[in-house]
Amino acid sequence: MTIQGLWDSGLFKHVNEGEDMDREITKPFCCDLLSIAMSKAPAGGAWVTVMGNMNTLAVAALSDTACVIMAENAHLDQTAMNKARVQGITVLETELPIFDAALKIHQLLSRDEEKL
Repeated sequence: MTIQGLWDSGLFKHVNEGEDMDREITKPFCCDLLSIAMSKAPAGGAWVTVMGNMNTLAVAALSDTACVIMAENAHLDQTAMNKARVQGITVLETELPIFDAALKIHQLLSRDEEKL
């Protein structure tokens, strides 16, 4: 599934449309500790977190994350929102808990794999 497919799924609120919407999502990734995310987030991953500050966007860019999903009604602060726009990072939001949001993404990815 691509970022565009996740964007169009209707499961998440649109916050910022990034530059590479045709990029494939590799897997969901859950983490709120930025130092762990920096070393463990998979390239192309859909990172689910509640950390809505500028450092989150920096880590997303460094780890080559496909997109960021803000869970549990968390939001980017204004500085982070500006950084997402400048860096072309796709950001979505949900009221779902982190695990449940990641599970939804996993289910979408699995459904797409079954079609192959």
